[in-house]
Amino acid sequence: MTTIQPVKNFINGQFERNGQQSMDVFNPSSGEVISTLPLSGAAEVDAAVKAAEAAFPTWSGLTMKERVQIFFKYRALLEEHCEELTELVSIENGKTMGEARAEVMKSIELCEFAVSMPQIICNEVQEVSRGVECRTERKPLGVVACITPFNFPNMVPHWTVPNAIVLGNTVVLKPSEMVPLSTVRMAELLKEAGLPDGVFNVVNGGKEVVEAICDNEGIKAVSFVGSTRVAKIVYKRASSNLKRCVALGGAKNHLLVLPDAHLQMTANNVVASMSGCAGQRCMAAAVMVGVDAVQPIIDRMVEEAKLIVPGDNLGAVISKEAKERIEGYITEAEKAGAKILVDGRNTTVEGQEGGFFVGPTIIDHVTQDMSVATEEIFGPVISIIRAKDLDEAIKIENDSNYGNAAAVFTQSGGLARRVMEKASAGMIGVNIGVPVPREPFSFGGWNESKFGVGDITGKSSIEFWTQNKKTTTKWNPEDKTNWMS
Repeated sequence: MTTIQPVKNFINGQFERNGQQSMDVFNPSSGEVISTLPLSGAAEVDAAVKAAEAAFPTWSGLTMKERVQIFFKYRALLEEHCEELTELVSIENGKTMGEARAEVMKSIELCEFAVSMPQIICNEVQEVSRGVECRTERKPLGVVACITPFNFPNMVPHWTVPNAIVLGNTVVLKPSEMVPLSTVRMAELLKEAGLPDGVFNVVNGGKEVVEAICDNEGIKAVSFVGSTRVAKIVYKRASSNLKRCVALGGAKNHLLVLPDAHLQMTANNVVASMSGCAGQRCMAAAVMVGVDAVQPIIDRMVEEAKLIVPGDNLGAVISKEAKERIEGYITEAEKAGAKILVDGRNTTVEGQEGGFFVGPTIIDHVTQDMSVATEEIFGPVISIIRAKDLDEAIKIENDSNYGNAAAVFTQSGGLARRVMEKASAGMIGVNIGVPVPREPFSFGGWNESKFGVGDITGKSSIEFWTQNKKTTTKWNPEDKTNWMS
């Protein structure tokens, strides 16, 4: 059993744990308590904001080239401590070590984008009339806040924190109360890299911290990643308090499989997409729309799914409640007339009997009115809906309230193009089950998968974390003037 010191808040460069109530942190793979964290509130958020406000003038006064030097050092520390960080992700989230390591490597890539900012952002200047010059500059907003989910405890904070800080802001981070350990280490390594006190702060807790962030007048912008239900609440509350907000919500990603799709590649991709990270990612395959004669591909998917072994190449889901909820969806679908081709219910792992495991599950003959076809399950479960042709398949995808990702599997460029043009999703894949854009391209969905304008990663994040300052100058009274000057 791995036991970790109680989690503390990180405010103004110091770890502190006040007299708040606390909650347990579990290892999903064993079901054991591994730590505790404080359930903070508005007072702790206010203290973090004040520290960030105090740090902002000096930090934003540095040039961007000076600010990125911290993240060159921090990136090196991430590499140096990669295995330790990998183990932390696996312990607190339940991922396999391979999945956890990939997450940390993605965080390193995100830092690489952040340190490239001075080469990406060039202020614009133009002589708009004789002797008259206009200039635009990107300026930081001030204190900003990031609220992150349980499913990627290391990566998702790196979606936002490096970019926001490099662009001159100071940050208050609220991690998921289920996975606070990675952000503790993040704070330690940023301090070791030389980040000044107050530039990065961490406040742990639950709903009360989120509400305080949305309400605090000192916070200028809020990013959120989580469920659609909570994303709507956060977006409405933050924007009603006149803050910028981008809130990324849930998903119900549709993979359209055509009869000409490559059999083995498609089966591998679909199964990997639905089961990777135990299905606990907003880019996971949730619905496969099988167009016409795709039974051979489904048969091969069943074979591939049976090679996935919980506790070996399939990690745990986050909690006992999540396991029960996921298994409830499977049972409900079966009662409604769907056929369970591979059943992941009642899964236990020898030696980890207390862990929260759900095996890979494939459900066939699902109809659009079933909950497994419309609601986000967030587990290693895929529902198969049959369609007679591509037009019907696209309509099924378009009917979803969500719009994070969609993919098509085919060897026809023309049919792929139709899906690329018609699918109602922000991220599209062709023969790719998890179409996550890589930096500098940004991450973000459509419809009820995202609320707000722009994205919080890649080049799009520059717009979100900064504001434009426009300056017009004239120094030559001797020049002849016209209406433009």
